[in-house]
Amino acid sequence: MDTGLIFKYFTTLNEVQKENFLQLEALYQDWNKKINVVSRKDIDELYLRHVLHSLGIAKIQQFNEGAEVLDVGTGGGFPGIPLAIMFPQTKFTLVDAIGKKIKVVHEVIEGLNLKNVTARHSRVEDLPGQFDFIVSRAVAAMPTFVHWTKGKIKREATHERKNGILYLKGGDLTEELKDYRNVQVFDLKDHFEEDFFETKKVVYLPQKFKG
Repeated sequence: MDTGLIFKYFTTLNEVQKENFLQLEALYQDWNKKINVVSRKDIDELYLRHVLHSLGIAKIQQFNEGAEVLDVGTGGGFPGIPLAIMFPQTKFTLVDAIGKKIKVVHEVIEGLNLKNVTARHSRVEDLPGQFDFIVSRAVAAMPTFVHWTKGKIKREATHERKNGILYLKGGDLTEELKDYRNVQVFDLKDHFEEDFFETKKVVYLPQKFKG
């Protein structure tokens, strides 16, 4: 699966962004041989299963210049690195508790020469600071994730949408989200036609978490 998939859905990328997306596969192929952070099947379909999936968030939310976004449980750098390429004027902090994963993230950031990304080996609970949005890919059920990230979201919003969590999830979320009256769920199949996205969603939970 090549970068054509990215260029198909995001038609206004500049040359630097295109080059960055083109470089991703070689960087991940290389580092995955040394430190296995992406499964064999997923590395063969990197642009579909990781890059385009991460960019599903960009179909729901555009990040402003100077905004600060935290990627919790980033693993090999998803969704944070594709989003950082897409929004070069936004500051991204990528955090994971597993050191070898953050090592790969550091190397990819360096390989792409991304100036708007910081990677941290830490639990999110121990991370200082607050952010406009928190993004993630299904690292825990929403109530657990809300607990982990409590106090990490800024009160003052600079986007039209209230600050909050943008969470990539799949499947039936009825039970998991039943206590959140103000949650919004966006189907990625409305934005991407590939079968992979049939059950994939972006869950948006605004900053005032009312149970």
